Amino acid sequence: MEGNESLLASVPANLVQSIRAFRVVELQEEAGRLGQHFLYAHCIAGATKQQVLGIIAESFQFPRGVGKNFDGLRTTLTDTMFQAEGAHTGFLVVLEQLPNTQKFDKEARETLLDVFRDAADYWADKKVPFRVFYSFV
Repeated sequence: MEGNESLLASVPANLVQSIRAFRVVELQEEAGRLGQHFLYAHCIAGATKQQVLGIIAESFQFPRGVGKNFDGLRTTLTDTMFQAEGAHTGFLVVLEQLPNTQKFDKEARETLLDVFRDAADYWADKKVPFRVFYSFV
């Protein structure tokens, strides 16, 4: 990265995409440089929907009970975070190694990513960057 050019210069402000060529450490550094919140969850230990949601809630330091279902996560990523005190300068989220198990299959992963897509749309309406990068096992 030369000068002040952002690592995310070619990445839309509100999206959900595969992490591909990005490295977690670089994304974390960029979030800090941009003054954005960095939320990271390493999800491989989850075998069920509830376990994966629990890992995300714990990793993001969400209140107890948020990790119970997709609707609770959606509400927390949108309304609850919006009502929190402080500036909303942006969010950079990494969901690393989402599992592929019998109880957290492709459909569950897509539903989870849809929750994050909904949150990205919500924050786009508020003109706040909300970028989500994910990887699968």
